[in-house]
Amino acid sequence: MTKTADYEEELVQLQLALIAMQKKAMKDGWKILTVFEGRDAAGKDGTIARITEHLSRRETIVVALPKPSDRERSEWYFQRYVEWLPACGEAVLFNRSWYNRAGVEKVMGFSTPDEQERFLRDVPAFEAMLVNSGVRYVKFWLDISRETQAERLKARREDPLKAFKVSDLDAVAEAKWDDYTAARDEMLTRTHTDTAPWICVRADHKKAARLNVIRWLLHAAGDKKLLKGIEKPDPEVIFPFDVTAVGDGRLAR
Repeated sequence: MTKTADYEEELVQLQLALIAMQKKAMKDGWKILTVFEGRDAAGKDGTIARITEHLSRRETIVVALPKPSDRERSEWYFQRYVEWLPACGEAVLFNRSWYNRAGVEKVMGFSTPDEQERFLRDVPAFEAMLVNSGVRYVKFWLDISRETQAERLKARREDPLKAFKVSDLDAVAEAKWDDYTAARDEMLTRTHTDTAPWICVRADHKKAARLNVIRWLLHAAGDKKLLKGIEKPDPEVIFPFDVTAVGDGRLAR
C-alpha cells in the first residue's frame, strides 16, 4: 500500500471517529472550542477542512474573522470573538483568533505596544474563564520552516485556484520572518498555561500534521470508546509546548 493510500485510509478512520465524537458531544452537551494559529501557509485551512469535512454543518462553525471595523476597534478586544463561542452541542474552530494581537498586529504595528502587553497579560485569565465554564478548549500552533513557507507561498501565487489565499501580507511574512519568530516565542511562552496549554504541530509535512491534530483531538476528548483503533499522536510531530522547544530545534528558527 502506498503512503498516499495509508494516509487516506487512516484519515477516513479518524473522520469516522470525529463523527462519533460529535454525536456524543451533541448528546451530552459538550462545548468544543479549537483555535488554530501558525505562520502564513502553515496548513491551517487544510487541517480544518479535513476535520470538518463530514461533521454536522449545523453544529460545526468555522470562524475566520476579517479585520475589525472602526466600531470593533473601539470595543473590548475579546468582544467580537465572544459572540462566536460555542453553545452546548456545538464545535467552533477559529482559523486565527484573538492571538492576532500577539502575532500579525505586533509585527505589523496594527496595535500599540500597550495593547499588545495588555493582551498577553489578560488572555490567560480569559481562557481560564472559558475552561472553568465548561468549554473543552484546545489551541494549536502549526509550525513550519522558512523554506517550506517560501515554497508554499510561491505555489499559492502560481495557482489560480488559490487566488483567495493570496494576500499582500504574504511577502511581508517572508521578509519579517525573524520578527514573527520573536513574536511567536513570546506568545507561546507567556500564554501557555496548565489550564490552556499550547499544542505545537511540526507541519512541514501536511498529511502527518493533519492526522496528528485529529488524533490529538480524539485523545483529548477522554472517551475510551472513541479511541478504538486510533493511534496515539506522534510526539515527533505534535507535542505540548515547553520553553525548551524554542531553542532545541523542535520549533523553526
